[in-house]
Amino acid sequence: MELWHTHRLSVILAIFVTALFIRTYLRQPNSEREQQQPQQKAKEILRSTQDINQQQTEPVKGTEKSDDEKKVKTKQPSNGPRRIKGGVNKKLSRKDSNEGEAQSEEKATKIQTLVFFSSLTGNTEKTAKEFAQTLGNGLGTGSEGEGEKKDGAFLTPQVLDLAEIDYDDYFISPTKAAETLLEQNPEITGKIGLFYLFLVPSYNIDSMNDTLLEHLQETHHDFRIDTAPLSTILGYSVFGFGDRDGWPTEEEGYCFQAKELDKWMAKLTARKRAYPLGMGDWKRDGKERLAEWQAGLVDVLNVVEETGSLGDGVVGSGDAVESDDEVDDADDGEVVFEDGADSQAPKSKSSGSIEDVEDLGKIMAASRTDASDGKQPKAPIAIDFTTGGKVRKTAPTVTIKEMVPKNSPTYASLTKQGYSIVGSHSGVKICRWTKSALRGRGSCYKYSFYGINSHQCMETTPSLSCSNKCVFCWRHGTNPVGTTWRWVVDPPDLIFDGVKENHYKKIKMMRGVPGVRAERFAEAMRIRHCALSLVGEPIFYPHINEFLGMLHRERISSFLVCNAQHPDQLAALQHVTQLYVSIDASNRESLRRIDRPLHRDFWERFQRCLDILREKRFRQRTVFRLTLVKGFNVEDEAEGYADLVEKGLPCFVEVKGVTYCGTSTAGSAGLTMANVPFYQEVCDFVLALEKALLKRGLKYGIAAEHAHSCCILLASERFKVDGKWHTLIDYEKFFQLLEEKGPDGEFSPEDYMGPPTPEWATWGQGGFDPRDQRVDRKGRPIEA
Repeated sequence: MELWHTHRLSVILAIFVTALFIRTYLRQPNSEREQQQPQQKAKEILRSTQDINQQQTEPVKGTEKSDDEKKVKTKQPSNGPRRIKGGVNKKLSRKDSNEGEAQSEEKATKIQTLVFFSSLTGNTEKTAKEFAQTLGNGLGTGSEGEGEKKDGAFLTPQVLDLAEIDYDDYFISPTKAAETLLEQNPEITGKIGLFYLFLVPSYNIDSMNDTLLEHLQETHHDFRIDTAPLSTILGYSVFGFGDRDGWPTEEEGYCFQAKELDKWMAKLTARKRAYPLGMGDWKRDGKERLAEWQAGLVDVLNVVEETGSLGDGVVGSGDAVESDDEVDDADDGEVVFEDGADSQAPKSKSSGSIEDVEDLGKIMAASRTDASDGKQPKAPIAIDFTTGGKVRKTAPTVTIKEMVPKNSPTYASLTKQGYSIVGSHSGVKICRWTKSALRGRGSCYKYSFYGINSHQCMETTPSLSCSNKCVFCWRHGTNPVGTTWRWVVDPPDLIFDGVKENHYKKIKMMRGVPGVRAERFAEAMRIRHCALSLVGEPIFYPHINEFLGMLHRERISSFLVCNAQHPDQLAALQHVTQLYVSIDASNRESLRRIDRPLHRDFWERFQRCLDILREKRFRQRTVFRLTLVKGFNVEDEAEGYADLVEKGLPCFVEVKGVTYCGTSTAGSAGLTMANVPFYQEVCDFVLALEKALLKRGLKYGIAAEHAHSCCILLASERFKVDGKWHTLIDYEKFFQLLEEKGPDGEFSPEDYMGPPTPEWATWGQGGFDPRDQRVDRKGRPIEA
């Protein structure tokens, strides 16, 4: 202690001086040690970037590394969590960046050009295919289908519809697409480099363009994903089609979606714009501008073939920064000044600087100085402590669009398919089973299972938009898609009155159809049931509960079908007569292939919906709808489906074979007539599923069938009384309970359980109503 008290001042002083020296040394930005080894520092920065990129993609083996890479010892990944360092990332100069690319990226042995397009009318699709063929000829790959040029680097360009592809494969992990190409071309040994081209017309209505732009924006802001997940591609370029009659100038919206796509691709590719944004007018100079753009691309691609990169110093090729927007948007931080404070506001040193905590004292002192001078003090300064300092720009005016405007191609396509569009986002369509029931030729499976009169059922939806692009969708991909509601919202009374009016109009059109029974036509003029399963996602509509209340007040039953992608809306849903959830796959990969969901966390949403359904099973009649698609979700998936049933414990499980819609859209999605299972295959699957459920101790049994619809019903033994299945619904009792208890009242599905299931609908009896007459496609009676 005496020694410490004697020398403590000297020791403390020495420690302080040493710490001050170390701090000064470490904080010095242009120290002598960094100036002596600038190339070594660039390599270290490059290697750290490569380590991050390797989390998204595996390196391609089989190619030689450069001499510089061989000298540098590879950094081994840590088993612990990745360390996140604060501060603003310093950008490499174009020269350093290109040097790093040349050292880190192996030259691709083959170059695959992918031509993405979006189209509502089919014009862009035709143009994209012609463009790809002409581009292939210019690159020496020959006509489409002939393969690549002998000893050449280019593969035949591929044309991809943005409405059909999986965005994650191409816009988050492009190496998956490259791996798929290598599997399709086993003769290629080495690496395939991807080059992205886009042909995008701009629409003032909702389209796949909006979905793509939203996906790119979410990817850019998702902290779980690298800021430049597309940096592994060789380059990209965008060409936009517009209409100067509607938008004379770029400021008024000419090719605005192509410009947005070009901006987001620049961010996600680490500024690998290979050629400037091209724009052309469909009615005037579209073909000429496209030809010029194509000629420039051929030159750029030849440079890529020779050097393996976009080059250096060529505007529109090596220089990826073309607009001030990209520079401004690179800094997402903001400091907001109010009441004219920007005239006295401290200026940011640079767009990427970060204010130190000590600097806040200067700012506050300045505000106090204004008050001491006798002036009115400025309003408080809002400072974001987490981001850098730039004055926030005025937010652009956002115009809320209609989902399906009357002058849009979507409206024309849906009305051509027999829809009546109500308002801007709702629709109604007469079902083929309604027509069949009116003529006494058979009713829907819902009549056999639940006692619904098909000729008194209205099929409608308050939302034509969906968050999935299912391969078996009957709407051929023409309905809008989206993950969030971003359109005008129509009031529920307008929708309710509109769908009823249009449904009755369609029923009246059946008066002159041969074979329509007078008594059923009279009954059809009184709607008793509503199937909210037409197209789209009904619970997507913000006022779905109010719409259901209007149905129930007129004693119209509600059968609502959702796709298990909106758990919050599902949890908030009030009483419906029967609640369906589409269960199209038993595992994550199958669900991605079949439903092609737009939500990135689709599997987590799916699981949450199953949990919500389990909670609702004593308040709602819950149903799992399994649509079997041969080659997708039939083989060896009975056990997986049994696990999902065990998780959700629904009242019923409907198993139905897919109905082939027979369109080119379905074919391009991988669905053909060969994917439609025979009824016997559906029966075999149901028997396997029943066995798997019994093995888990779950009390389910086969309650009914409708062979004409290729549909079979499994029911919980909650609905088996005295050895008989009671799958029918007592609708009057349901409305009575609803009036007594209210839309949020507590009553169970057993409280409105109906009479026993008719004998002709039980398992093994076929399920066809004996009152009706089956006919073949030409209307000739079929003897039982």
